[in-house]
Amino acid sequence: MAIDPKIRFASIFDMDGQVLFSAHREGTKNLLTPVESQKSLQLAINAWKSRNEVADKIGKGKYALVEYEKLKRITMPLDSEHILYITTDVEADHAPIIYRALRLKQDELHVPEGMP
Repeated sequence: MAIDPKIRFASIFDMDGQVLFSAHREGTKNLLTPVESQKSLQLAINAWKSRNEVADKIGKGKYALVEYEKLKRITMPLDSEHILYITTDVEADHAPIIYRALRLKQDELHVPEGMP
């Protein structure tokens, strides 16, 4: 959430749809019901599973961006079992958000043993 003030929502979930972390920006209104949110997460999981079917030929996906009329949705795999799901205001500059999220992911994966 600290990456950009235009981020509305961030979640980490596994490939079974279990939410491991979820946060809404204070003051933002949910656009989807809880059932619709779960369906949206499942659609994101299915999309990443489909992308992975051709990864051996074109490489692993780094992120996916979908822009709707009311928000943008960014998804990216954290590893083979977890996905980061971010929604932003539609006017958000998504490129720096994606760059920073990828950078955070890379930094977390390359922290030397024993370092915080």
